Amino acid sequence: MKYVIVLPDGASDDQLPELEGRTPLEAARIPNMDWVSQNGRIGRAVTVPEGFIPATDVATLSLFGYDPGVYYTGRAPLEAAAQGISAGKKGVIFRCNFVTIADGRMADFTAGHIPQKETDQLIGELNELFADEQLVFHTGVSYRNLMIADDFGDTNLCCAPPHDIHNQPVDSHRPEGPGAESLMGIMRRAAEMLADHEINRIRHEEGRSPVNGIWLWGQGRPIEMPSLRQRFNCSCAVITAVDIIRGIATCMGADVIEVPGATGYIDTDYEAKGVAATRALEKYDIVVAHIEAADEAAHLGSAEEKILALERIDQHVVGPLLNAVRGHDQWRILVAPDHATSVLTRAHSAVPPPWCIAGSDVGPGADRAFCEKEAEAGGELIDPGNTLIEEFMQSS
Repeated sequence: MKYVIVLPDGASDDQLPELEGRTPLEAARIPNMDWVSQNGRIGRAVTVPEGFIPATDVATLSLFGYDPGVYYTGRAPLEAAAQGISAGKKGVIFRCNFVTIADGRMADFTAGHIPQKETDQLIGELNELFADEQLVFHTGVSYRNLMIADDFGDTNLCCAPPHDIHNQPVDSHRPEGPGAESLMGIMRRAAEMLADHEINRIRHEEGRSPVNGIWLWGQGRPIEMPSLRQRFNCSCAVITAVDIIRGIATCMGADVIEVPGATGYIDTDYEAKGVAATRALEKYDIVVAHIEAADEAAHLGSAEEKILALERIDQHVVGPLLNAVRGHDQWRILVAPDHATSVLTRAHSAVPPPWCIAGSDVGPGADRAFCEKEAEAGGELIDPGNTLIEEFMQSS
């Protein structure tokens, strides 16, 4: 059996006034996703259990069949796994965003998608600044970086994801709980270092917004998970440009295939991802293609960009993979957003997103287009969402 999983990150959405009450999935031309839905099963999944913040880490763990209540300790440890980074017994790993704060508000959680050259320099200087304080900073991709505190203690902090507080007052979303003051001290000292930095002088001359802060969040300690091979006796490859998905893939024993031109943003090379995923299907039992673009478009507040992203995913990723997998005697394909991301709020939502499955022994066609409304009408609600992969891998 060959299995294909397409994860269009944040594809689900609200009904939008500018789309005459439709969602981007309803408005987009997505004939290949519609084919899967119309010729198989469609439903919704509770990918974000009650009590969890709706985010890619929790929701994707659910989609891969790992109960977040058992395996989730925080976003940062999963991203660290992607880089082969761990922490000691008392160590805590934090996600460290470079951000732009203007007039006391979170103006840009990406610091203008800070170029890697600037990131590398600033991370190096943060390590110099905190060299005597058991803190180590690690570069990731652009604004997505890590900090390890070797002896932090309690991880029961409440730290707001910066992408969920766009244009909101940062003082209303400071860390809370044990260790919050220590964390705030680190963020204040970093802001002081950045205030008159040469990089910001150059950015000002070029008309770019400053990178004037770091935001620490997503903390946790590493945890081990059973591999997909142990669970399903299948080999697996994951294609993504996002560290959190790389980390989850690493933890579950999958091979990560890097694709030149894949950016984790709306400018990603969709076609290259589709080609790489199709080639991987020749070697692996399970091929996962994760595309971040729809999520990023929603964070930008752009319905137009989100529709474009969905259409490109459909044309360049779902279409080629659907054609390729149907060439095998036994096959299945799953299309499943991890969570909803609202163009209206620019934030993630815990509303159960739609999914659809087609292929060998799946059953009669649902004859429903792939969108939130049809998924709800279809009546299949998978709760908890971490059991959806069992439906996909084993059920008929």
